[in-house]
Amino acid sequence: MERVILIRYGEIYLKGQNRPYFERMLLDNIKKALADIPGIRVSKSQGRFYAENYENETAVIRALTHVFGIVSVSPAYKVEKDFETLVRYSEKIMENLLSHLQGKDVLTFKVESRRADKNFPMDSLSICREMGGRLLDRFPDLKVDVHHPDVILNIEVREFGYLYHEVIPCAGGMPVGTNGKAALLLSGGIDSPVAGYMIAKRGVALTAVHFHSFPYTSDRSKEKVIDLCGLLTRYCGPIRLHVVPFTRIQQELYEKCPDNQLTVLMRRYMMKIAEAIARSEEAVALITGESIGQVASQTIESLAVTNDAVSMPVFRPLIGFDKVDIMNIAKNIGTYETSILPFEDCCTVFTPKHPVTHPKLDRIILSEKRINGEELMREAIENVEKIQIGKEEWK
Repeated sequence: MERVILIRYGEIYLKGQNRPYFERMLLDNIKKALADIPGIRVSKSQGRFYAENYENETAVIRALTHVFGIVSVSPAYKVEKDFETLVRYSEKIMENLLSHLQGKDVLTFKVESRRADKNFPMDSLSICREMGGRLLDRFPDLKVDVHHPDVILNIEVREFGYLYHEVIPCAGGMPVGTNGKAALLLSGGIDSPVAGYMIAKRGVALTAVHFHSFPYTSDRSKEKVIDLCGLLTRYCGPIRLHVVPFTRIQQELYEKCPDNQLTVLMRRYMMKIAEAIARSEEAVALITGESIGQVASQTIESLAVTNDAVSMPVFRPLIGFDKVDIMNIAKNIGTYETSILPFEDCCTVFTPKHPVTHPKLDRIILSEKRINGEELMREAIENVEKIQIGKEEWK
């Protein structure tokens, strides 16, 4: 007998002839996520992954719940596929559960079985029936409830027997790296980390771009963005963060362009610079945390004008979300508390009192010509600071 963790994947099952590719990518990502666990082994058999040979089960489960592509995990007993052995360890599970009864006289249960090995002498229904009877005989405090049981005892008969009662939900989605790479515009607020998380969940690897307006924004605001990247790496692996010096562009726009157009003009230059960095990183799309109507730069007209600045696809996974929904996701993935730290970012400096909410593209383009945009962008890109967050061998 040994303790193992069963690892299940979901959407990958639908991939047909491409399924082995997705399985290999997921297996690689699992091994990388567990690289700090001494001696652990991860293997695949009959549509399951198995983690074995570990000491700290809690640490393994915590790491696996963050791996995109995994639907759920179950800590299990791996035993010989002999019915009496299955009974013995089923009794052990129930005995442990009964010892932790709190305020209840009876524990209701149900047995579910799956016989993948068709050479096993009992079919699934027979296993359920016989096991249920044996457990009722052994424990008078047990009662069968097939509709709403307190515990579902799962028995799988494969190359070995596996017994478990917990099914722990995980991140789901697709393995990171199976759907290309995109550049995330990371401001340091609540929205953009959530946007990056949601696109990474669909299998997209991330690189990040942050615009820093020193001395108007402090080094602590940059450290906040680095911390956010660190939190995202738990889900999507390492991220190369590009910190762009944006002060000169903002100053030029502030001095030479109409005040009410500043927000949209800054957004267009951010998109242009992010696109150039994305191409250098072999990324094929941009990601933003914009939600329609949330602020002046996110009206439908503003988004259309911003989109015109680039030719790459722009993913906006939060476009139809309410702010409270975005905040709830941020709390769930652990980025919220860092995002709300009170450090200014470049979007909160040089903010006009009355920003235009229905910009006209022709007027915005005319205003852009008032500054030497190409030269300023070239200078900013040449002075980008690159920071590697997470272990680079993930890539």
